[in-house]
Amino acid sequence: MKPTLLILAAGMGSRYGSLKQMDGLGPNGETIMDYSVYDAIRAGFGKVVFVIRENFEKDFREVFSKERYGNKIEVDYVLQELDKIPSQFALNPERTKPWGTNHAVMMAKEVINEPFAVINADDFYGKNAFAVLGKYLSELNGSSNQYCMVGYYLGNTLSEMGAVSRGVCSADTEGNLTSVVERTHIEKLDGVISYKDEAGNLVALGDKTIVSMNMWGFTPDYFEHSDAMFSDFLANNMENIKSEFFIPLVVNNLISTGTAKLRVLDTDAQWFGVTYQGDRPAVIEKLNSLIAKGEYPNNLWA
Repeated sequence: MKPTLLILAAGMGSRYGSLKQMDGLGPNGETIMDYSVYDAIRAGFGKVVFVIRENFEKDFREVFSKERYGNKIEVDYVLQELDKIPSQFALNPERTKPWGTNHAVMMAKEVINEPFAVINADDFYGKNAFAVLGKYLSELNGSSNQYCMVGYYLGNTLSEMGAVSRGVCSADTEGNLTSVVERTHIEKLDGVISYKDEAGNLVALGDKTIVSMNMWGFTPDYFEHSDAMFSDFLANNMENIKSEFFIPLVVNNLISTGTAKLRVLDTDAQWFGVTYQGDRPAVIEKLNSLIAKGEYPNNLWA
């Protein structure tokens, strides 16, 4: 069974100033999502599911249709809205912030019945990352609670725009994830990559340190685990209007309780993304460079 690609595209782009997931950055108006779909197709994925919001659903569907991709991959859409919570909970009318990345994943429960990958809409992950992820998911053969994450070399994820935050990963001798620790203010200064600890001291990190860039692989049982944990999360966080139900929160719980294992897949791919308008020129330059090297055609969907 071919795996499915789930793209989290419901963000409102408040820091970017527009819907960055629909911003044409390639030579023929290709978005970063288009490059992800292209890489997924050549890695053997059979379907792409977009998580979007109702207020831009019509425009999104018109652009990102099966016809756009030359009928090379099945296309589906699901909606993430604030009121999509269990019926025993009442939505706080003051809440405007989305419920987070794992809530977005949960929206696809009714349309995904096979192993699936999860990525951000505004991140470029690279051909090799999709190849190793697609291979792992396609070989699961009905397994459950066997998840994975593509681990990037920290040096391949830094931004020219300044300091970043990354989830630094640790794995056991079998290559299974044991922890993800958020490190903030990571920056390369005088040739050395460092982060700031709680006391404000710089702590060096190696260029090959493995970090998470929110590229995950799951089997459908993950939806059941998420449902149960989300109810517990809401019971403890309904009054906090800024609380979010993130993927690492669920993953760390499943690993620490021994419910699931999560394999860390290595890649030498270069990651880049768009958070601010200032990121745009560098992303366009990087895409043009990859096209010049022959890694992508000038027109993805010609």
